[in-house]
Amino acid sequence: MELNDAVRNDLLGKRVAVTGCCGTVGKELVTQLANSEAEAIIGVDQDESGLFFQGLEHRNDKRFSLKLANVRDRASLRQVFDGVDLVLHTAALKHVPLCEAAPLEAVSTNIVGTQNALEAAQESGVKRFLFTSTDKAVNPTNVMGTSKLMAERLVTACAGRSEMAVSTTRFGNVLGSNGSVMPVFHQQIAAGGPVTVTDPEMTRFVMTLSEATSLVLESTLISESGDVAITKMPVAKISDLAAVMIQELGPRYGFDPDSIDIHEIGARPGEKRYEELMNDEEVRRSVDVGSFLLVRPVGEMDDKATGLNRPDRPYNSHHEKAMDQDELREYLRSNGLFETKVQQ
Repeated sequence: MELNDAVRNDLLGKRVAVTGCCGTVGKELVTQLANSEAEAIIGVDQDESGLFFQGLEHRNDKRFSLKLANVRDRASLRQVFDGVDLVLHTAALKHVPLCEAAPLEAVSTNIVGTQNALEAAQESGVKRFLFTSTDKAVNPTNVMGTSKLMAERLVTACAGRSEMAVSTTRFGNVLGSNGSVMPVFHQQIAAGGPVTVTDPEMTRFVMTLSEATSLVLESTLISESGDVAITKMPVAKISDLAAVMIQELGPRYGFDPDSIDIHEIGARPGEKRYEELMNDEEVRRSVDVGSFLLVRPVGEMDDKATGLNRPDRPYNSHHEKAMDQDELREYLRSNGLFETKVQQ
């Protein structure tokens, strides 16, 4: 998915820093920025090996630089952000079970790290700051989601306290990304099964990595300071995803699809049956602007505001119509999602 003209024009001549640039979303953001007219692209991460290989990938792009820094260290970020126009903050601990087992680590990176990034950006004179959040921050049932919700609130609280415009973008599953279910299903099918499904009725918002990152950049244009921009996404049932992948990939590995079993193993601790991108409380202060729902800060929208396209219900995967198996198969095929086992 290519950047639209408005995003390209907005990035023209800008210096952009991406924290967590070695993560799935951060890495793709760097790739898309490399196809823009940004003046400088600064990749920031604490993953030394990831930075090394990303440097090789972009070694011919003179605009590109890499900074080894940890978001837990505000002083190091202060130096990195000097002269930057836009910060895209994607650095986070994102694996639900690992955060459950080490909640203080999640707090240190996702909450304290976000506050450090905000303060360093303000001190460095950054003009805009965008935080990438997750559906798991809505009515959170696990440590990871709770930490991301708190980070959202820190960003919103920062609005109006300086000349820096701050906003959050919130989206669901990126298909094929690190920690997503597609690479797991792919590997299980390659081994002849069984394919393990937590709950056959579980639904998820889904989107390709390219789509998600393009909309992250687009959200910087439509958000006002303090907003949470929610990306509208297609919905898939997890059992349908497993069935379609078995039908498509089984024969590639020499297996009859009918011979590959699906085993239900039950939801993991803290895992929801459906995904939420906007809850009941947020509906009353939200606006529908096409590809996005914008959630305004508390107190900045009257319940009876007129002249705006207002959503009438929470935005979650239980309320939205899921793709059927044929639609899902075509979506995966058209986006090349059957071809990659694991997104590095």
